[in-house]
Amino acid sequence: MPGSTDGTEAAGLRPLLFSIAYGMTGSVGDAEDIVQDAFLGLTRAHRAGTAIADLKPYLTTTVTRLGINHLGSARVRRETYVGEWLPEPVVVSVDRRGPAEHAELADSLSMAFLVLLESLSPVERAVFVLREVFEYGYPDVARFTGKSEVNCRQIFSRARQRVAAGAKAPDSAPPPERRAESEELARRFFEAAEGGDMDALLGMLAPDAVFYGDGGGRTRTIGKPVTEPRLGAQLLVGGFRLGRGLGASLRPVLVNGRPGVVWQDAEGRVISVIDLDIADGVVQAIRSVSNPDKLRHLGPVSDVALLPGK
Repeated sequence: MPGSTDGTEAAGLRPLLFSIAYGMTGSVGDAEDIVQDAFLGLTRAHRAGTAIADLKPYLTTTVTRLGINHLGSARVRRETYVGEWLPEPVVVSVDRRGPAEHAELADSLSMAFLVLLESLSPVERAVFVLREVFEYGYPDVARFTGKSEVNCRQIFSRARQRVAAGAKAPDSAPPPERRAESEELARRFFEAAEGGDMDALLGMLAPDAVFYGDGGGRTRTIGKPVTEPRLGAQLLVGGFRLGRGLGASLRPVLVNGRPGVVWQDAEGRVISVIDLDIADGVVQAIRSVSNPDKLRHLGPVSDVALLPGK
């Protein structure tokens, strides 16, 4: 549909559709595939002479239902996943100029929030994301998912209870005046970690801060969450010390709307993406994604942390 009115309108919907698909899957690659499949379906519908009165609900319905179908097979894969599972990070520059596909990514789709959504069934996740994150009314949610309004209300209530039960603290996006403070704390935190300043690091960590690492069984990373802040800080400092000897460096970014860094080798290839959960003026959690399969959308991936044979 190049150059057509429908084509222009559909292209304008791509960021929203990507955000919905990403909220459902936690995967950048899968979200892009789902959106592409939705556009291919739209092209086939046009060729078949199907009249589409309103593109936005049509494509949103298609993306939602493709996402539900996808989650059925993704759940099986994640049951056999090696180590801690974390979402694929969406990374934008600190001045918030990112790819157009990610421009509408809601701040509430943080890494922590997406991990919580893993406890939901595919339909629960679709209803919860559409209602909670994108604030669609129940009539729209019912149309997108193919469920009744009454059923969607019940599903949402059940999903919200399950998500709340697994949440350590509210994961709402920080107000604008707090974002600058969080980014400054992140800057000082990573500066201390690179410089090996343990006292400074511990002063910025919550007493119950947790360290998470996702290497997918392919990279050198922690196998399970570290709940002792001092040990976690030592692991972070030790990793950065080794990386510094290889010419690695940190690039400040926003990871799913939260402050973080891209750790890259001397050639600029990505080693890992690290984000911080910050609340009450301290770091509550650190999440590091080094599984190369979850970083390829960011560019060339480094091999310095790969395990032998991986």
